[in-house]
Amino acid sequence: MQGVTVTPVDAILERARVSPATLYAHFGNKEGLITQALQRRLSAWDRTWQQCIDAADTPEEKVLAVFDALAQHRRSLHPSRWCVFLGVTAEAPSRGPELEDILAGDTRLLADRLGELAAGLVGAGRSENLAQHLVLVYTGVLGMILRGADADTAIADGRRIAAITVSAFGTADA
Repeated sequence: MQGVTVTPVDAILERARVSPATLYAHFGNKEGLITQALQRRLSAWDRTWQQCIDAADTPEEKVLAVFDALAQHRRSLHPSRWCVFLGVTAEAPSRGPELEDILAGDTRLLADRLGELAAGLVGAGRSENLAQHLVLVYTGVLGMILRGADADTAIADGRRIAAITVSAFGTADA
């Protein structure tokens, strides 16, 4: 199994059944292709997560919807053992600005949205701290999946740990 950054361009061209000229005309280079693929993946993730938030009934369920979205997103795509954004980050220590921006965009989306949702529970003053804790739990779930844990079990366990974390922070009224 190869990561996206070490997969040879020839293998990509063969799998896509396109010529080198087509790849370079549309994406400029391999990093451009990776960047566009990640943008599509981020847009799909954003839609899935927002749908799960919209379906949640309570502020706590909206915060925890990130785990529901992770389960749904994995089912809708080819299940993988890892997060493609974390994988590319690990594989490509030297990145161009566009690739760097899309990788940072995934992190921003996660931290900012969790912070916004957490503000509805614990108030603006503590929401960033709660969001950081939840990002840690979420990333831990991805790590457990990479280590070979059953994805559904890891996601359910992560959701329970996140619920305990949310409860430990109390409410904005506390």
